Amino acid sequence: MSPAERANRSRRNPRRRSGHGERTNARMRTVRETSAGGLVVDGLDGPRDKQCAALIGRTDRRGRLLWSLPKGHIEQGETAEQTAMREVAEETGIRGTVLAELGSIDYWFVTEGRRVHKTVHHYLLRFQGGELSDEDVEVTEVAWVPLAELGSRLAYADERRLAEVAGALIDRMGAGTGRTTRENG
Repeated sequence: MSPAERANRSRRNPRRRSGHGERTNARMRTVRETSAGGLVVDGLDGPRDKQCAALIGRTDRRGRLLWSLPKGHIEQGETAEQTAMREVAEETGIRGTVLAELGSIDYWFVTEGRRVHKTVHHYLLRFQGGELSDEDVEVTEVAWVPLAELGSRLAYADERRLAEVAGALIDRMGAGTGRTTRENG
């Protein structure tokens, strides 16, 4: 057996050390989390260039402001749709009603010594009222962003894809009923 083969074999089958400094191979606990949120749009009954969505900005560990869709944990007894409406209101100050499902985002991360498998269900919401507010402690900024700018503003590729789905849904819906906008709401 060559030295390279011995080195590769020892990497595949590490020997346990005994005594001080013994490394344990404890597995990290895996938990599942489910959240919901959405893209609340104002001006759905008007021209496309006047339609805007409420986004939240959060400051990451590097001090960068990252724009995303409002979302949060589903509480006991809540449906995903109810959570989406509640979280949008809590994180943006805007009330909306669910029009359609946009899709789900599924990802993994590690925090506090555990692996988290998270699924976030997203919905398209119609603006019903309220005023932008960044009072939620988890939110740094909130803003109305023209739909045409979502692709360049949203920080995460999965959320940019959902914004495209929302645009296609809005196009298919055409002019809806019940006009509510920031100006007359």
